Amino acid sequence: MAKESSHPGRAADVHRVVVIVDENSNPFELGCATEVFGLRRPEIGRDLYDFRLCSPEPSTLMRDGFFTLTGVGDLEAADAADTLIVPNRPDVEVPRRGAVLDAVRRAHARGARLVGFCSGAFTLAEAGVLDGRRATAHWQWAAAFRARFPSVRLESDVLFVDDGDILTAAGSAAALDLGLHLVRRDHGAEVANSVSRRLVFAAHRDGGQRQFVERPVPDLPDESLAPVLAWAQERLDSPLTVSGLAARAAISPATLHRRFRAQLGTTPLTWLTGERLALACRLIERGESRFEMVARRSGLGTAANLRALMRRTTGITPSAYRRRFGPGTGDDGTSSSGGPPQRT
Repeated sequence: MAKESSHPGRAADVHRVVVIVDENSNPFELGCATEVFGLRRPEIGRDLYDFRLCSPEPSTLMRDGFFTLTGVGDLEAADAADTLIVPNRPDVEVPRRGAVLDAVRRAHARGARLVGFCSGAFTLAEAGVLDGRRATAHWQWAAAFRARFPSVRLESDVLFVDDGDILTAAGSAAALDLGLHLVRRDHGAEVANSVSRRLVFAAHRDGGQRQFVERPVPDLPDESLAPVLAWAQERLDSPLTVSGLAARAAISPATLHRRFRAQLGTTPLTWLTGERLALACRLIERGESRFEMVARRSGLGTAANLRALMRRTTGITPSAYRRRFGPGTGDDGTSSSGGPPQRT
């Protein structure tokens, strides 16, 4: 038995995240949503979201009958969601309830943000909101998804896809990646880092990383990248290169590339650029207003390079990022000068 997850006394303007739970829903992804969006954040000093669960039935049997969810609201809660997380479940061939699909369509029509974890992409596609849009789903269902929904641009080998107002994750741990991505989009890198520390989870894995990442078998010699990653993170303002990272790890650049692909699902250069951009965001949030200084201290070189990378990665300029997440920004996303929040 579970109770509705909402906190009394929250400010009315706090972003409301609602999860629809349906028959045979996966508890893991529900747990991920609860951990990221539903917990109190005393270490931050404010609530980030108003989190609620809802279901089309008073009693919902969760995956394979392991437990029953009761005591949550009905689908009317979905009509008040700023972000609506749709149901996912392992039996992807079984049609979703019409009432659930209608709730998804209404949310989309009024401009709510829609999120699908794992097989949640099937729910979004059945509702007709993914036609012509980018999405991802767990790799084991890629062929079935393409056969049923050929008009959806499925990207089957990535962790998650951010297509603006509709976001999808490949499943399991990728739900946490997408959840933290949304926190970063809504509240900035500093807050997302705080949430990830509480989760003891990587603060940022780019959505374009591969779903399936090979791991060395246990009896191989230690080939962990952790020491060289930690070393590089302390020197992001230095002129680091792939060959320099390889030399630090005492391996060849080709071997370094292979280990990055196997252990992180990305390239050394992409990882390094992502770490530098994350540092730049934190510097802006902490009050550094000189973008040339931000670029130098983060290792991005010039303000022009910083501007290009931030626009490509976050969709907004450094100035807009400062207005949204810099010192003096209110809990409602407005600046101390009273201006409106900047949206991605």
